[in-house]
Amino acid sequence: MANEEDIRRYSIDEIRAMRARGESRTDWERIRTMTEEELEASIASDPDWKDIPKDWYLSAKLVEPVGKKLLSLRLDSDIIAWFRQQGPGYQTRMNAVLRAYMRHAGQTSQPKQQVSE
Repeated sequence: MANEEDIRRYSIDEIRAMRARGESRTDWERIRTMTEEELEASIASDPDWKDIPKDWYLSAKLVEPVGKKLLSLRLDSDIIAWFRQQGPGYQTRMNAVLRAYMRHAGQTSQPKQQVSE
């Protein structure tokens, strides 16, 4: 498995430009010509799929994200500093912490609701 140093993030525009320049590392011709048996063998030998049941998709549920609301919020400076030290995405992590608290407080059965002002 790749380590943190091997992970790179690209925007969709960057990926499209890379593909247009022929920089894709995927051998699409090999993929298109694989037989069903070869595809099954490839999946079976993939360590990331080792513990995934074959019928995993039968119990899958579509979860559509709810839009975010812009909010002015006063927080203690040390809380903001701590989350910012965690790196990019700190506001998303703050949202996840608040959602976990909400679920823990007994709101697990209620769907996400948009707040209207």
